[in-house]
Amino acid sequence: MPRFAANLTMLFTELPFLERFAAARNAGFEAVEYLFPYAYPKEQLVAALRANGLRQVLHNLPAGDWESGERGIACHPDRVAEFREGVARAIEYARALHCPQLNCLAGKVPPGVTHGDAHATLVGNLRFAAAALKQASIRLLVEPVNHHDVPGFFLTRTDQTLALIDEVASDNLFLQYDIYHAQRMEGELGETLRRHMHRIGHIQLADNPGRHEPGTGEINYPWLFAHIDALGYRGLIGCEYKPEATTSEGLAWMKTLAKEPT
Repeated sequence: MPRFAANLTMLFTELPFLERFAAARNAGFEAVEYLFPYAYPKEQLVAALRANGLRQVLHNLPAGDWESGERGIACHPDRVAEFREGVARAIEYARALHCPQLNCLAGKVPPGVTHGDAHATLVGNLRFAAAALKQASIRLLVEPVNHHDVPGFFLTRTDQTLALIDEVASDNLFLQYDIYHAQRMEGELGETLRRHMHRIGHIQLADNPGRHEPGTGEINYPWLFAHIDALGYRGLIGCEYKPEATTSEGLAWMKTLAKEPT
């Protein structure tokens, strides 16, 4: 049976952020992830994890001005220094939170920047980040994001991202496979997972359409969960979805769709 991590950016949003840790624990989660920790002192987040017996499994590198629509700066040629400063900051947080992996959001290609320049910048930044994180014993992930939700995002497909990982040529860089983004862009979820499981560092989920909880859309999650188990995935699956109602009202899927086979 898969194990799940609550994404506290997306779940329990009816509560203030720091109260979501207790809500996740009370809902039966053993671990959490969220987009960014940087708005809070490290000590405050460590205390929230410890008080609720939770593990932190993922957060992102700093990704620019999220509120203004930026979705990462790793492909921005004029912001390499800012990116590298963000890597150092992310490592500080990850060490304090005992977070074993960090995700890099490539970002949207800036106006006036060629695809080639964006690509070269991203390769260089990923090489830098992968090496820095390896020294800290932290894995680096990189994630394709569908272009329907985020037009202009540089990485949109699994094959494109794996080719990029090959070019970076680091043994500390892995694919973050988001089932929702993959379904929107390419489908073939089962076969893609089978072929590339050894290169996947983390999995996230949501159903499609709507990016709601499993069981609300077209994805056959009971089959997919059993498939992921059979492939030997031992990590947690991040629940990065938008509940149709409240989070608690929508959590029945964890018992009905991800139950042990009888």
